[in-house]
Amino acid sequence: MTTAGAPLHASPAARAAAPDLGLTGTGELLRLALRRDRVLVPASVLGLVLLSVGSAQATLALYPDDASATAGLGGVLANPGVIALYGPLASPTADALAVFKTVMMGAFLTAVLALVVVRRHTRTEEDEGRLELLGAGVVGRRAPLAAAVLVALGAVVLAGGLSAAGLAGLGMDGRGSLAFGVAWVTAGFASVGMAALVVQLASTTRGAAGLGFGALGVAYALRAVGDSVPEGDALHALGWLSPLGWAGRVEAYGADRLGLLGLGVAALGIGLAAAVAVLDRRDLGAGVIPARGGPARGGRLLAGPLGLVARQSRGTVTGWTVGMLLGGVVVGGLLGSVADLADDAAVREMLDRLAGSAGTVEDVYVATEVRFVAVAVAAAGIALVLRLVGAERRGLGELVLATATSRTRWFGAHVLVALVLPAFLMAVLGTVVGVVGPAATPAAPGLAAVLGASLATLPAVWVVVGVAALLSGAVPRFAPLTWGVLLVAFVVGELGPTMDLPSWLVEASPFAHVSQLPGGAFEPLPAVVLVAVAAALVLAGRAAYRHRDAV
Repeated sequence: MTTAGAPLHASPAARAAAPDLGLTGTGELLRLALRRDRVLVPASVLGLVLLSVGSAQATLALYPDDASATAGLGGVLANPGVIALYGPLASPTADALAVFKTVMMGAFLTAVLALVVVRRHTRTEEDEGRLELLGAGVVGRRAPLAAAVLVALGAVVLAGGLSAAGLAGLGMDGRGSLAFGVAWVTAGFASVGMAALVVQLASTTRGAAGLGFGALGVAYALRAVGDSVPEGDALHALGWLSPLGWAGRVEAYGADRLGLLGLGVAALGIGLAAAVAVLDRRDLGAGVIPARGGPARGGRLLAGPLGLVARQSRGTVTGWTVGMLLGGVVVGGLLGSVADLADDAAVREMLDRLAGSAGTVEDVYVATEVRFVAVAVAAAGIALVLRLVGAERRGLGELVLATATSRTRWFGAHVLVALVLPAFLMAVLGTVVGVVGPAATPAAPGLAAVLGASLATLPAVWVVVGVAALLSGAVPRFAPLTWGVLLVAFVVGELGPTMDLPSWLVEASPFAHVSQLPGGAFEPLPAVVLVAVAAALVLAGRAAYRHRDAV
């Protein structure tokens, strides 16, 4: 155990005499972290800015004034399911409608970015042994945490600030634009404080991810319940227990409660204080919550690499399956209100540009939601592939490859699980929507149609997973860039049609070639081409992995 005011491995006498606050070397670690994140953070911030500004621009093109913004949409936006997803509309104005979906979506993604950055430069560094090496030099006990927090705060402020500036540049209300940025920053600050604490509590990188994403899930659930009930209801107060609830109650382009940023700052301060208190008392490499020990002998499923990878992925599979079940219920339940959209030509035009004009408005709605979910499911596949690089850095890969297991089998196990999981998750989503939707309205597409539409997105998902496999096999230090590839593919392929991007750019995204289902016809040629591209990427990654040196 070390004290706060001394290097990580200083002697007791040196620690007792140390006059600093344990921040020695923070500047150097900050520069190192910025260099390592020179692609991840800018790409993530750019994606968030494009999400907010591009979505607002597309909405304002359809609803240029306040009267057209609320005409025909009152029933839809008042639907409890819609409010649970995105929160209530801040005001009956075009500006508020333009950011209706991106306030909560962006706040959640900003919180995720903060968690990823803090974990990456603290708990992950401990797991991979780099902090122990740094501790051999003059590095304060708190310096790594301080550097990680500064990078995360910078990313959060940039995302919120640039989005606010972009919205104001579209001619939207200046104070409302500032409030929009404040909403994101409020959630981001709270997430930084939470992340700083969970990386001290957990003993592993995976444990920190579980605690962090679990906390964000609870925050989203509390906000959803609180926003779904009237203000006079006792449950409405649950929203004030959630940083995401604070983001929504800033009410950008409505009440514009800029003072709620203070709650985010307070949560950041409390989280950091608790994190430092734990950090000063725990051993390097350990956590408050010990890693759970496994059985003395492994079962038959652990006899090969595929069983081992599948066993390690149980938590991911469980979490995503629950998410698909809940998401399917929400999407299917909202089909009962989608008919109201048919009366608004502007909404129908936007849906047609997002998912094509084939079929009824219910078909187009399902196609739109399924394609958005497919992007999220691709993220699950990427995360599983990147575990190959993480296992190699932690030494697990070396242990496995020291047995009779070949590199091809070890690589193939990670990629196979990453390819199968998206197929399973999309099947779960399609099944639930196909069952719940017809119960909500007879006009909803049937089970077979929705299931087919869900599975039709898989070729595009597999291409992105293939990119992760190629980078992990060939140049593992660049493997995290796959997140940027996914983000660009999402913005260009899914939002590009509403942003009037050039057709050649939109078609560069694999998601732009998904068949227009349900309602349209399945196009086998694009699907076959995408599967072939995904296979080529995987094979290239496998060949590179077989011949390169270990990380």
